[in-house]
Amino acid sequence: MSGPAAAQDDAASDEQAQKPADSGNQIIVYGLRREDTLQDTPAAITAFDAEAIENAGIDKPADFINLTSNVNLVETQNVGNAFIVIRGITQARNSEPSVAVVIDGVQQVNAAAFNQDLFDIAQIEVLKGPQGALYGRNAIGGAIIITTKQPSDQLEGSITAGIDNGFGYYTRAGISGPLSDGIKFRIAGLYKDTDGYIPNPYLGREADPYKDYALRGSLLFDAGGGFSADLRASLDRTRTTGFWYNIVGDVNDTSLPVRVNNEGIDNRDMNNVSAKLTYESDDFTITSVTSYDTVKEIITGDAFDFLPTNEAFCALPSDPCFSGSTDLNQSQYLNVKAFSQELRVESPADEDLFWMVGGYLISTDRFISTGNMLDLDKGVFPVYRTPSTNADNPQYSFLSDSQDNFAWAAFANLGYKISDMVRVDASVRYDHDRRRNTTETPNAWLGYINYIAFLFGAPQSAQGDVRTRNFSDWQPKFTVTVTPNSDLTFYGGYSRGFRSGGFNQTGVGVVAAANGVVGVNDVFEAETADTWELGFKSQLADGLFTVNGSIYTTESKNSYFFVYLYANSTQNLGNVPKVRLKGLELEALVTPTDDLQFNVAWGLTGSEIKEFPDPAAIGNEAPVVSRSTLNFGAQFTPYIGGEVSALLRADYRRIGRTWWDVYNSTVRRPVELVDVRAGVKGDHWSLTGFASNLFNEKYNAEFSPGGFVFKARPRIFGVEAGYNF
Repeated sequence: MSGPAAAQDDAASDEQAQKPADSGNQIIVYGLRREDTLQDTPAAITAFDAEAIENAGIDKPADFINLTSNVNLVETQNVGNAFIVIRGITQARNSEPSVAVVIDGVQQVNAAAFNQDLFDIAQIEVLKGPQGALYGRNAIGGAIIITTKQPSDQLEGSITAGIDNGFGYYTRAGISGPLSDGIKFRIAGLYKDTDGYIPNPYLGREADPYKDYALRGSLLFDAGGGFSADLRASLDRTRTTGFWYNIVGDVNDTSLPVRVNNEGIDNRDMNNVSAKLTYESDDFTITSVTSYDTVKEIITGDAFDFLPTNEAFCALPSDPCFSGSTDLNQSQYLNVKAFSQELRVESPADEDLFWMVGGYLISTDRFISTGNMLDLDKGVFPVYRTPSTNADNPQYSFLSDSQDNFAWAAFANLGYKISDMVRVDASVRYDHDRRRNTTETPNAWLGYINYIAFLFGAPQSAQGDVRTRNFSDWQPKFTVTVTPNSDLTFYGGYSRGFRSGGFNQTGVGVVAAANGVVGVNDVFEAETADTWELGFKSQLADGLFTVNGSIYTTESKNSYFFVYLYANSTQNLGNVPKVRLKGLELEALVTPTDDLQFNVAWGLTGSEIKEFPDPAAIGNEAPVVSRSTLNFGAQFTPYIGGEVSALLRADYRRIGRTWWDVYNSTVRRPVELVDVRAGVKGDHWSLTGFASNLFNEKYNAEFSPGGFVFKARPRIFGVEAGYNF
């Protein structure tokens, strides 16, 4: 892992993964749309090259996020929901992401696709701070740029297999080489299967079994004359379980076991195809990026209060739900299809004056349904687009909506190197997002919502109702970089990020009002974040020490928070009109010898709610924001003899106090985690033992208003072996 620096945009050239990235501070990054060393880039960034990814055992997003200051990943009960929180800019269920995620130059358009297994990765860059001028509407907190290993000029391949205490096993493999003159290929895949790690004593098995297989292929064409084409396709199939919550009043309460009587399913299918076409001349480069992807996820399981039918509150003698001693279970279905197109023209990268102009569009078709069923102890069955008619699992409530969204953007970037000491960069982007929501719920299932609407004098809902809203904003970015000498860089500037608003499910506003929930309506508004930042990067003692730091202040308007409404079994977003965020980051890397390195990173974020409809929340901490992060790491890779070297690595992570709702009703105590890896490797093989959460820290990874908690994974340990040629 290297210290922080700056990045550029998804315009990273194909050369990014073809060139071997240097270790330490000479790693080459592309996050700001231009090639530069990590230390010379004027932004806060943490980067991992292929060697660092292997040594740290990074095989999922949580692994590299846990090595990055002021960035957290909140993992939840279903695989399609994982929330990135970066410098206090949060994400919530069903919301747009808080960062732009770019894989091989193609921006992901669906937050449900982020939390997936990583394999055959060449480089990862985590860029902090609003990057909307470079990456668009969802780069409000930053950007994550992932580059997979590129097709190679010679035949090569690798395979890794491992087992853990799940009992789980996995394998990752890839092969690459030339097909003919000017055509190269790469194919990589992954298979993972585990029984799980968190017991459910009621069912007598683990609550969290997990199975995943993924495949990715790419073809790289060099047509000559400056023309090239990069064609890619991928699929991912995840099979696990969902809705195995506990209900507690204190987020620190980990005493309760999982006791759902329905194991349920959480099945996610993802597909993507993309084409990147490039023409490069001496005067400019034209790049076209086209992408089409689909995400389907069906989740079933127990409903509130996630206990066996004979213990659930609906089955108590008072029976507050309905007549008859029974319980509820639930189903949620998500189906998203998206097409995106980007076209940009840019100047050669090696000129003092750098410019880029371009445009972007995306069309998204989204369907979601949620509902409760009566749990008759005969199992839980998935419900898709229409209410269930299954007598063994009768439908109790049902809501469904479809969304037809279209967004477009135009952007321009300009950078000028005034002298060897001073550089100025300016970017601007305009985003326009049109969202159209159609009520798909059959009229027969709108009775409760319409009854509440009648009591509050609100309009009635009907199947076929259409709601349309437009969201748009400018996203400027301005940075000044001063480099007094080759070992010292100062930078500072202003940037704005924008995240589109959207629709909660039909009738949510009146149900929220009826239940005393403030800040939740049928529409949640767009969010903007305005950030001022100052930073420095330094190298001391001929590169022995690297010390980098930054301070920032952000004003967030209409940030998201999450509310689950039990009354109609819906997951909803609300807005906090104004939040002030202030923070700093300090990171240091020490490399006494080529085979020994130490790193430390500290991030601090203070948040304060400045405006909210209920005055009781003003002055509180913002939801899902951790006060601090602290990282220590040590790595020793001594040469043993012959072709053999060793690996000894330990990483410590402390996540500070974390608040979960606007009323700060509960706060999670600091969490401390330790991961270790040890092994040996030769030129073509490796054998490594590993343990994550070594000391078996028990904590809840998530708390949702209403007391819903999701248990974090306990200690996981195992061994893996690898071979490459």
